[in-house]
Amino acid sequence: MRIIPAIDIIDGKCVRLSKGDYNTKIIYNENPLEVAKSFEAHGIEYLHLVDLDGAKSSQIVNYKILEQIATQTKLKIDFGGGLKSDADLKIAFESGANQITGGSIAVKNRAIFEKWIAEYGSDKIILGADANNEKVAVSGWLEDSDEDLIPFIQEYQNKGIHYVICTDIAKDGMLEGPSFDLYAKILEQCNVKSGAVAIKLIASGGISTFDELPKLAQLGCEGTIIGKAIYEGRISLKQLENYIITNPIRV
Repeated sequence: MRIIPAIDIIDGKCVRLSKGDYNTKIIYNENPLEVAKSFEAHGIEYLHLVDLDGAKSSQIVNYKILEQIATQTKLKIDFGGGLKSDADLKIAFESGANQITGGSIAVKNRAIFEKWIAEYGSDKIILGADANNEKVAVSGWLEDSDEDLIPFIQEYQNKGIHYVICTDIAKDGMLEGPSFDLYAKILEQCNVKSGAVAIKLIASGGISTFDELPKLAQLGCEGTIIGKAIYEGRISLKQLENYIITNPIRV
């Protein structure tokens, strides 16, 4: 299972929110590049970078930080937040993103998101399927949609999506543990019961202790995104380094 630390950006700074509420913002570091370099120094290869300003303004904003991290580290970055147009996507990839994550766009403008999948390929485009009571949430989680989570994932699975990041908003930033039952349900219904190509599910939200990581791996999650647990010292970078050494990714 891939270990994917998260850096969320507001005003160029590394922050975390609780349940996606911008009023709960805590600034953890004013230099995201410094944070990214500390991840890399502990053997971490992947980064989940979220442009929260972009998510709020519906266009890419913090691409210069993406470019800084991409040019000054070897981290493979998946980038999301505010990607709403072909121009946004072009900027993200030209700034060094290895993959992009589309959430709101996959709900609100299916045609363009499907075009991205066809144009860039399923290894480059991640479906951001963020859930609130198993309904898909959009616009930086500021609103819920009428989309049921699992049928939504299955629909894009049938269109070629491989990678899916699922965040249970009720868990995000709360340090109360991830949604094991929800992830088990997604994997069963989208992989065991589906004839489509298996999805690679990336768990996100609520990770609070190191012991949760093997449980997510055992469930079948392809990756896990860890945010506040790192910044609050609940999980150390040394623990993650040891996990990566003892659980190498089999390509």
